[in-house]
Amino acid sequence: MIRVDAIEKRYGPQILFQDMSWHIRPGERIGLVGANGAGKTTLVRILSGHEEPDAGRVQKAKAVRIGYLPQEVMEFDEGTILESALEGMGEIARLEKEMHALAERLANHPPRREAEELTSRYGEIQDRFAAQGGYDLETRARTILTGLGFDPDNLERPLQELSGGWQMRVALARLLLADPELLLLDEPTNHLDLESLNWLEEFLQARTGAFVVISHDRYFLNRMVGRIAELSQGRLTLYSGNYDHYIQERERRFAAVEAAARNQAKEIEKITRFIDRFRSQATKARQVQSRIRMLEKMEKVKAPSSRQETVRFRFPQPPRGGQIVMNLEGLVKRYGDLTVYDGINFCLHREDRIALVGPNGAGKSTLLKVLAGVLPYEGGTRMPGHNTTLVYYAQHALDALHPRNTVLAEISQAADTAMQPQIRGLLAAFLFDANEWDKTVSVLSGGEKARLALAKMMLRPANLLLLDEPTNHLDLHSRDVLEEALAEYTGTICFISHDRYFINRIATTICEVDTNGLQLFPGNYDDYLARKARLAQESGRRDQQPATGTPRAATKAAAAEPATGPRTRQQKRREAEARQRFSLASRDTRKKIEKFENRIAEEEKRLRLVEYEMSQPASYQDSRKAQGTARLQSEIKARITDLTRRWEDLSEKLEGTEAQLEDDLRTIAGD
Repeated sequence: MIRVDAIEKRYGPQILFQDMSWHIRPGERIGLVGANGAGKTTLVRILSGHEEPDAGRVQKAKAVRIGYLPQEVMEFDEGTILESALEGMGEIARLEKEMHALAERLANHPPRREAEELTSRYGEIQDRFAAQGGYDLETRARTILTGLGFDPDNLERPLQELSGGWQMRVALARLLLADPELLLLDEPTNHLDLESLNWLEEFLQARTGAFVVISHDRYFLNRMVGRIAELSQGRLTLYSGNYDHYIQERERRFAAVEAAARNQAKEIEKITRFIDRFRSQATKARQVQSRIRMLEKMEKVKAPSSRQETVRFRFPQPPRGGQIVMNLEGLVKRYGDLTVYDGINFCLHREDRIALVGPNGAGKSTLLKVLAGVLPYEGGTRMPGHNTTLVYYAQHALDALHPRNTVLAEISQAADTAMQPQIRGLLAAFLFDANEWDKTVSVLSGGEKARLALAKMMLRPANLLLLDEPTNHLDLHSRDVLEEALAEYTGTICFISHDRYFINRIATTICEVDTNGLQLFPGNYDDYLARKARLAQESGRRDQQPATGTPRAATKAAAAEPATGPRTRQQKRREAEARQRFSLASRDTRKKIEKFENRIAEEEKRLRLVEYEMSQPASYQDSRKAQGTARLQSEIKARITDLTRRWEDLSEKLEGTEAQLEDDLRTIAGD
């Protein structure tokens, strides 16, 4: 599909990579990982053609289309959200334009022979237009935009009114609509909430095309990729499997190389001692020379130097507070005419670890700000518990940094005497090496300021942490440091995050925030998804799936992954064949399931409208009309029951196919 041969890229004296080769094959799903500054974005830009290598070449097949999503906000032309998403469909747009032009010429009643030629040409263009999905293009665009979180009723809104994050969603929608053979995605999950993240994963899983993705979202990498490409010190190393398997395999490789290096060092030391001992003895001259030549020819095993040193940090021991840490009773919060909360209750107890989840705009950040005491409210009470001390981390923490301070001075001022010895290690954990300690805060990037603010937060002995997206701007290593510290923290934590791996690691309770208020679910994020899936299955209603959940089929498919470990080439081929059989066998069933889910959702929407009408006193003033409405309600309920039964039958059929795939994969893994 695409191949890079012996490429090199430099920025001044810095060599990002040299003599690098890589072959990306059709259908591969690759996670590109590495430390900040390793050159991941540069490599992806070279693959996409946005940058040229200083040496070497990039080759791709003629018919391969490549789509690239950068990290930064793209520039868009004037237009609506929907128009901007459709802009990427150049060939279809050209065909449509030609069809209109031909239709106009035919409408002017040209001579018979010319009309026949125009009609023939129109039919040819129309066939190509239909074959490329031109007639359902707008429908697909609306579906993708809705999946990425846009209100379907607001797609005619001017794009320029949107924030940078929402504009990036439009850019992603444009790429997904174009459906190129190779997608190059640079941090695609940065601007997505949990609902949109899960939708994107399902969409990508259904694609047959290849993609290379740069991401710090370990949950995303574990679910989506079958290969990891690690870029470190100018070298690209490939690993089979998802992110967790990559971590295990990398450690195994490091350990093996380190052991080989140690053994070789012992051997060299032994040979050197022999040479030094017998160098002056004529009777040993031949043996000495033999060992000297042996050392000269020996290929030295270098101990791996790319392994990051593990940095551990603990929060200061927080002061002990009461059993109730913070209590909200009858909370009312409005923004103008919009009521976000109308009399809710919410209580945080000692050692609670609660993750707030829900769609954008549901009120998660509002709730956190009220808990922190930084946002006024219109009704109810906020009561901190006995001896509660809190730290609130959000984007405003960046504004609290002193622009003229150096990095070292800024964090030193926040640390008490007991914490002073740890501040340099903490800075290192959050990617500030000694060369950056003298930088002033004013010259730091937004990401660097966020990391510094988070490091400062970790110095304060509070017994309540309120965290709004604390892992934003952190690389995988820094996230590990934060997670380790929070895992050992003995206070109370309430946080918002779209990093599902982070939620699983830290949360013991999930609080779902939506238009119905707050609902608590014991356990981590995976437990929450499983509980919501069970509730949906019991009720037989698709719209009770969690906004941030995963459909049952996707969950089953993920469970069908074989145990990771070294696999032979034959095993990999047999696994690929098994997955292909599953894909072909389940394709029609999955399409029918989706069709029934859409029909059930439509009927339930009609039912809600009818029941609303029946709830109005005026509806009973005309008895004939009331009887007709009641009959309509019964008919809709009967249709929903029938559709649900057929949906369940198809779901059971799909589960049987998935179970067969799981059995096949286990058999292959055991051979």
